[in-house]
Amino acid sequence: MPRSAPHRPSRVRPSAGVALLVTAGLATAGIAGGGPSDADAASQQSLDRLRSKIGATRGKVESKKRRERVLTADVQKYSAQIGGLQSKIDVLQARQDTVQADLDRSQAELTRTQADLRSERARLVRLRARLKESREVLAARLVELYQADKPDLVSVVVSARGFSDLVERGEFLARIGAQDKRVMEAVKAAKADAVGTEAKLAKLEKGQRVVNDRIESRRDEVVQVKGRLVSARSTYDEARSARKTLLKRVRGDRHHLQEDLAGMEKEESKIQAKLSGMPSGGGGVKKGSGALDYPANGQFTSPFGYRWGRLHGGIDIAVPVGTPVHAAASGTVRIAGWVGGYGNYVCIDHGGSLSTCYGHNSRLGVSVGQKVSKGQVIAASGNTGNSTGPHIHFETRVNGVQKDPMGYL
Repeated sequence: MPRSAPHRPSRVRPSAGVALLVTAGLATAGIAGGGPSDADAASQQSLDRLRSKIGATRGKVESKKRRERVLTADVQKYSAQIGGLQSKIDVLQARQDTVQADLDRSQAELTRTQADLRSERARLVRLRARLKESREVLAARLVELYQADKPDLVSVVVSARGFSDLVERGEFLARIGAQDKRVMEAVKAAKADAVGTEAKLAKLEKGQRVVNDRIESRRDEVVQVKGRLVSARSTYDEARSARKTLLKRVRGDRHHLQEDLAGMEKEESKIQAKLSGMPSGGGGVKKGSGALDYPANGQFTSPFGYRWGRLHGGIDIAVPVGTPVHAAASGTVRIAGWVGGYGNYVCIDHGGSLSTCYGHNSRLGVSVGQKVSKGQVIAASGNTGNSTGPHIHFETRVNGVQKDPMGYL
């Protein structure tokens, strides 16, 4: 088997473990006195170890992805809970505004009540002074009547059960003159007014106590409302911060693992190309040992298999734009045209449920239904569709299901 072209470093720097593994394998292949079979065996061992490590890393990546999905679901759940909290916060805020408005009204009412109390107390003082003055006038008048020697009047006074009874007796009022009647009426009015004012004052004082109690109750409610607001907001902040921090850390770990995985896959492609003996430059198309030929000469850049959570359903062969693409076997063209991410795409039916497909071409040289021969040029390579650089994406399919092309080349 001819020796492959010198190894070129990958653009993606692999992890230290991968680089050491590949270097050891390639170094073993160059030991003096060792034949090609020894080099191939050493490279195969390196490839096996590398694939084992790739498998383990892929498992870690998938584990991180599952963790991310769980965290994302948690974030969505907390978002829903946060939405509920925010609704409660809005309700509490409305209640707080209502309580504050009521508190302001109560304070204004208290202020008015206190002003009324001061006014009524001053009026009561005046009424009491007026009543005292009226009583003094009445007492003086009674003395005058007594001194006038009117026994009938004296007997009326003596038989009365009190001052109130005295002023209410009709016979007493009938015995005094018009002036005395005016004095007595003034005394009665002053007393009635004083009693009414005392009752009103008691009512106002009771109202003041009610208002004070209500204000204190409202103030306590405002404090409780504010406490619930603070607690709800704190719960929101803690839940959001915790999930964001954890999700960020898991994503960072996954990104690092994927970087390592990309480096290992690059090295895997290099070793696989070395073992296949495919030339990296021009010349005739490499004839495979299986049923199919290679579509073009070039360097493997990506193998068949799962990566980043999805299946890479073929192998990638890096070639310049415009490189002839050859049919891997004879057959009938079933697809020839633009197909989504494949860009310009050709698929050939070789019979027996086997077909091959070629993606990212710059132009096509065949049409649907056309018969082609093995090795016939069917397209020119390119970089169309979802492609990161000029290459041929080569697939083998059995009953339409993608299979590893290396098992057929």
